[in-house]
Amino acid sequence: MSHFAKIEDGIVTQVIVAEQDFIDTQSGQYVQTSYNTRGNQHSLGGTPMRGNFAGIGYVYDEKLDVFYEPQPFISWTLNATTFVWEPPIAHPSDGQMYVWDEPSTSWLEPS
Repeated sequence: MSHFAKIEDGIVTQVIVAEQDFIDTQSGQYVQTSYNTRGNQHSLGGTPMRGNFAGIGYVYDEKLDVFYEPQPFISWTLNATTFVWEPPIAHPSDGQMYVWDEPSTSWLEPS
């Protein structure tokens, strides 16, 4: 069995586990996705599949044949290698908790 994402207008609306024979009988667009793929890396050392494991609401870019999350903030850019959104300023690595503040485009400690 494999995971398949149902795609409607470029957006994942459902993710199911099924056999290819079942998918072949369904109407609509279904694209296989790998539970072991994140950031265009396979967690078990295999070949990554389509950038990221698809989730409901994810974007399916048919031209690039990849899944990625919706853009979380307008200032963030999609990494063309990992297909993960990146902030314009790296998250602080001091072990503290931070939240992204889009108006100031910076990381802030939660209040």
